[in-house]
Amino acid sequence: MAERPEDLNLPNAVITRIIKEALPDGVNVSKEARRAISQAASVFVLYATSCANNFAMKAKRKTLNATDVMSAMEEMEFERFLQPLRESLEAYKKGQKGKKEASEQKRKDAKEKKNDVEENDKSREEEEEEEERMEEDQEAENEVEEEEVEN
Repeated sequence: MAERPEDLNLPNAVITRIIKEALPDGVNVSKEARRAISQAASVFVLYATSCANNFAMKAKRKTLNATDVMSAMEEMEFERFLQPLRESLEAYKKGQKGKKEASEQKRKDAKEKKNDVEENDKSREEEEEEEERMEEDQEAENEVEEEEVEN
C-alpha cells in the first residue's frame, strides 16, 4: 500500500493526455484543475477497486476480474459506462487473442525453420559421408589396380 496520499495519484502525463483528448482544441486547463482531476481520478480508481474487491471476496477469490469491475461500476451507479466498458474489454480481448495467435505462429515458423535447418544439415552430412565413401572406394580401387600392375 502507499504510505502517502501523493503516492496514490495517477501520473500527470496520463491525466494531461486524457484531458486533452476529452476537450475540444483551444480549451486550456489550469494546473490546479489538472491536479483536482488527477486526485478525483485517483479516488475513483481506489473506490472502484475497493468495490470490485468486495465482489471478488464474496466469490472467495483473491484475484479481481472484469466481471468484478463491471459489478462494481453498477453498484457505484455508473451503469451508463458499462456498455462502453464492455466494448473496450472486448476489443482488448480480441487484440490479446491476435497477439497470442501471432506469437504462436511465430513460434511455429521458428520451429519449422529450425527443422529445415536440421534437415539441411543432415542432408549435407549424408552427402559428405557419401562423398567420403566414394573417395574411399576410389582409393581402394586405385590400390587394387596398383597391386595388379605391380604383379
